[in-house]
Amino acid sequence: MMRVSPETIYQSLYVQGRGALRKELAACLRTGRAIRRNRSRLSTRRGIPDKLMISERPAEVEDRAVPGHWEGDLIIGKQGRSAVGTLVERWSRYVVLLHLDGDHAAETVRDAMTAKIKTLPEHLVKSITWDQGTEMAQHRQFTIDTGIQVFFCDPHSPWQRGSNENTNGLLRQWMPKGTDLSVFTEADLDAFAYKLNNRPRQTLDWMKPSEVFALAVAPTN
Repeated sequence: MMRVSPETIYQSLYVQGRGALRKELAACLRTGRAIRRNRSRLSTRRGIPDKLMISERPAEVEDRAVPGHWEGDLIIGKQGRSAVGTLVERWSRYVVLLHLDGDHAAETVRDAMTAKIKTLPEHLVKSITWDQGTEMAQHRQFTIDTGIQVFFCDPHSPWQRGSNENTNGLLRQWMPKGTDLSVFTEADLDAFAYKLNNRPRQTLDWMKPSEVFALAVAPTN
């Protein structure tokens, strides 16, 4: 005799309820939540409540047709004691680096990312896709503060942030593995980003990320 756990039933309902049926389904549920909160031990251990997964991301993000969608991660320094935050705009490959002063705990990352995001044109920051590192545990507060939604990749799926993974590899030219990243100032990080943003890229038909990003920044008539 086969048995199905309640969690399996709930997960099936929420998967089937994506898209047009979601609002109807949510209205029928006692909690009214449109997103199922996984009750498994794995989800609890990750320490990131109310994650929106990459499968929930708007379709326009996937094909890079619209600027303003970013990928993010941390570059970790020597013995895991220091880190630098990296953000890459998917359409232009434009890079922004986050100076994390002292540690890379969730609050530090949230504050640094909020401050840096506010220096960018509002219409060019629509979403951020991150891996499941606990440094993004305060994503809900970040969204409240900025209005920008954070989506999370599936576990062990770095290719879902391909632009960011490639950029992190390029940044190792200035921040090699095993380096104490706390020695770099915010000015240093801005200089690294400037160099990378002004390097022609084959994937951009040999334009510079800064040039491509500027096309989206410039007002249209």
